[in-house]
Amino acid sequence: MDIVGDGGHAALVQLQAYLAQMDLSGETRLPAERELCESLGVSRGDLRKALAVLEKDGRIWRHVGKGTFVGSGPIEETIGISEIAGRTNPADVMRARLIIEPEIAREAALHATLDDIAAMRKSLAQTREAATWRQYENIDNLLHRQIAEASSNNVLLGLFDVLNAVRRTVVWGRLRADGSRPPADHHSFADHEKIVEAIADRDLAGAAAAMRLHLVQVGRRLIPAHEAAE
Repeated sequence: MDIVGDGGHAALVQLQAYLAQMDLSGETRLPAERELCESLGVSRGDLRKALAVLEKDGRIWRHVGKGTFVGSGPIEETIGISEIAGRTNPADVMRARLIIEPEIAREAALHATLDDIAAMRKSLAQTREAATWRQYENIDNLLHRQIAEASSNNVLLGLFDVLNAVRRTVVWGRLRADGSRPPADHHSFADHEKIVEAIADRDLAGAAAAMRLHLVQVGRRLIPAHEAAE
């Protein structure tokens, strides 16, 4: 799959999570681009980049004058994510993240390039500038994927992508439906900075520990919020 840029990748993840929730038992047409942009919280340009990637991968197709469709044949990966998400919950997802992501951070501390670290630091700054929770979550997602990419291990990256797609599907729209923004003292800001600095310092144990602590704190807030929404 081609890299489509920071905004394009965020739109791609959002779109994959959206598709995973759709009823794909038959031929399904996607909403109009304007409606999709509003639902996903992305720009039209970034949405089109994401659609182009999925079309190239054979997961959607376009019919001139009729719209964009999700076919029933070439979407085994999306169906698999949907099936997994349908049998799980935020607590299961968090346990899986605690197994995988600290080790990804450890590998990133060993293999990250200067460009990788610069990209992470750029995302750190952007999380603090996010105007809404949706924007923050898009950038947060990007930062975690940048860490996975920095591991220089395509198997770990693939595992991260599957886990992340399931996570986005399971928590989609459940926990933060309002348009407010993260508070200035949001715990993840400092958590993320500790993770990235440990990676930059080549501190393998520190990067893994910082990621684990971050996920534990996320879980403490996520699980009660999910249970209250049930």
